[in-house]
Amino acid sequence: MTVLVPLFIGVLYVLVNSLIAEPHRRRFNAVMLGGAGAAYLSGGGLGIGEFAFTAVLTYLAYRGLESWTFIGAGWLLHTAWDVVHHLRGEPIIPSAHDSSFGCAICDPVIAIWCLAGGPSVWRHARPWRPVRLRLGQRLGRRSKSSA
Repeated sequence: MTVLVPLFIGVLYVLVNSLIAEPHRRRFNAVMLGGAGAAYLSGGGLGIGEFAFTAVLTYLAYRGLESWTFIGAGWLLHTAWDVVHHLRGEPIIPSAHDSSFGCAICDPVIAIWCLAGGPSVWRHARPWRPVRLRLGQRLGRRSKSSA
């Protein structure tokens, strides 16, 4: 569960974000990256390093407003920061010991999607359309007018 739940959260993030139309999807994700960059500020476990990290992720988020590559790179950098915090025993959520570990599993899922250009995973889904039959027409047969 320690691995599956974060993977599920990463996939769920991608699925929900895929519902947002471009270019809004990219810009929304850049803002999310900026917020993720500030996630560790309240804990201050790495002192001034937390501020430097936040500045770097803020820059990547700004560049990410126009480029998925910067957003993906930012999520990978956030993954590394999660690992550092987990190894130091200073999790992102102090009351949840493995929260940084979970974040380090979730973030690469998001990063891979971003580095792929943040495509909508729903674009290949077949849209649901109700079956409309004309009077006297059977399923599987074409009407004379559509042949």
